[in-house]
Amino acid sequence: MKSRISTKMLFLALGALWLLCFYAGCEKSTDGPISVSSGNEEYDGEGFFLSASLDSGKRIHLVGDTLLLSLGNIWSFSNCALQAINLDYKREDSILWIMPSVKIHVTEEDCAAPFYRPDTTIRILVRSGDVRNISQIKVKNDKDSILDSIMIRRGSIAKDTFFVYMDSAFGLPHNYPIRTNDIKKYNSKRKDTIPTLLRVLDSLTPRVFYWRTMKSTCTHRIDMCNSTIADTIYPTSWKLQDTNLVPVHYACADTDSVYCINSKWEDDSTSLGKLQERPDTIWHYSTYYIEHIPKCGTYNSFNVAYYAVGQRVRFIRELFKPDEEESFCGPATAEEWMVYNMSGSRMVVDSLSILDSLLAVWKEATVAPDTLIVDTTKSKK
Repeated sequence: MKSRISTKMLFLALGALWLLCFYAGCEKSTDGPISVSSGNEEYDGEGFFLSASLDSGKRIHLVGDTLLLSLGNIWSFSNCALQAINLDYKREDSILWIMPSVKIHVTEEDCAAPFYRPDTTIRILVRSGDVRNISQIKVKNDKDSILDSIMIRRGSIAKDTFFVYMDSAFGLPHNYPIRTNDIKKYNSKRKDTIPTLLRVLDSLTPRVFYWRTMKSTCTHRIDMCNSTIADTIYPTSWKLQDTNLVPVHYACADTDSVYCINSKWEDDSTSLGKLQERPDTIWHYSTYYIEHIPKCGTYNSFNVAYYAVGQRVRFIRELFKPDEEESFCGPATAEEWMVYNMSGSRMVVDSLSILDSLLAVWKEATVAPDTLIVDTTKSKK
């Protein structure tokens, strides 16, 4: 029994000695993360980026604006290895290429190394001399992948807020096509061209309502008239999918007498006349905002509030006016016209043939009797 205990104690002692030697052999004062370089060696190289975007915060980018170049998915080995982001430029016809490059410097310094570092935004001032004869700026990476492009324009942007009165004549289909006056007169010598509203008839949809007369009896007579006339009460709205019932009332032929109290008529839906038809037509029309603009101009923004016949319509728009040296045109709906479909809330840019026909209708349209420009405020950028 004692022999077995001694043998067991011997094995436990040997095991403890082996573990002690193992830990003593592995433990060093330099334990920790594996170094990326041996000794004081350093490495220089290039990282990469996978996405980029150019923007100035406006729809139209002008010479003199500050562009924001945002680089995303940047790999730079580690957070402390990024040395610089350089921007190289190259001209090609009317295109200015921006080619960013990621420079890295790797040392044995220990720091976090996520696969992609946070996105980086660089401010670029677009000077007139740097983009002479340039109409487009593009950015690409080291793989020659085009990541973004913008148009660069020369000119100014003016913001105007004004009101145009939509005369009641716009509510009468037989007046179509009709537009507001495009001339604002200050005196006998000065005249300005102003935006106009145009309403045109698009199409007609014929339809038929069905109806029957319905007997109605007065339960409280007022005057005993010598003679009466039929006084049919037609509905204010007609049902298209059902037969409309029209009660037939009577009135005294003498207008000074009252036949019956209005609330004392009782209708009898079991006593109906023959089925009759009432033809009707739906008038489909569109309303357009049309403005004559400087050649090669366009809108930076456009907003129209709720509009209705007999009310003032408010417009807020930013108009880009190009300089003499500007060679690029558009994007405009036509060379010197901007057309906005107020019924569809969109610019008319789908087809030049539609624009040509619409402008031809505008020239021949009836001019409404009243046009009112109430307020104009301008701010140049």
